[in-house]
Amino acid sequence: MDSKEFSRFRKRLSKTQKQMAQLLGVSIKAVHSYEQGWRSVPAHVERQMFFLTSRMRGNPKVSKSCWVINKCPPDKKKKCPAWEFQAGKLCWFINGTICDGAVYKNWKEKMKLCRSCEVLAHLM
Repeated sequence: MDSKEFSRFRKRLSKTQKQMAQLLGVSIKAVHSYEQGWRSVPAHVERQMFFLTSRMRGNPKVSKSCWVINKCPPDKKKKCPAWEFQAGKLCWFINGTICDGAVYKNWKEKMKLCRSCEVLAHLM
């Protein structure tokens, strides 16, 4: 998540920088730094921003679970945490999901794929 995207998400949530800092558990200086591009947005902050945006009232909902969208075979589904926890619409939030046949090493790698997926696209 870059500085412009961070700012766009904060505004979509209708929060001031101070309110956003409280929601994210960071300092107001950190929020200011993310928006100015002086600091990169850490994975846990990006993840929280996506989560908060996904929970907004009136936000367009994904109608299908990720395993339906991606046509996952039963053996793949049974190994995936999104299936195990019945979180097919929040799959992007869960580490260790098996997307594109692989478990990604870290959040940054996972998000490269998730950003192109229909499940997360509605937030973007």
